[in-house]
Amino acid sequence: MMKAKEIRSMSEEQINAKIADLKEELFNLKFQAALGNVEKPARMREIRKTIARLKTVLTEMSTKRAE
Repeated sequence: MMKAKEIRSMSEEQINAKIADLKEELFNLKFQAALGNVEKPARMREIRKTIARLKTVLTEMSTKRAE
């Protein structure tokens, strides 16, 4: 799990790349869940929360730029 402090030290491009990677991983986990063989079901929740954290920091960055 990434902390907000770690995320804030990243560039926008890095954050967007990380979001894309996590979305792909989440898709794969959902596919595994549909087949019934997920090793760590809690990982799906962790990924969703991390994506939300990343998007929140992106919004903060764009708000600060607009000011």
